Amino acid sequence: MNAFEIVIGILVIIVSLVIIGVVILQQGHRAGINGAISGGADTFLSKNKARTFDASLARWTKYIALLFFVLAIVANVIALRG
Repeated sequence: MNAFEIVIGILVIIVSLVIIGVVILQQGHRAGINGAISGGADTFLSKNKARTFDASLARWTKYIALLFFVLAIVANVIALRG
């Protein structure tokens, strides 16, 4: 096991912990009785959703997940070569 494999392994662990934290910080999207009653208000208020903290977390979740998959593929390629 060389140093590059160790660094990639540590990065995979760090990125996986970050993605867990970002997902936990997001709000739940339950559509119970409140969703049925306030459905009209949701569509009116959701036009500024791109600027909210939750939308920012959702965007970062996509980027971090993509980074995680790339790191996992790189780690797998390195392991198969060795």
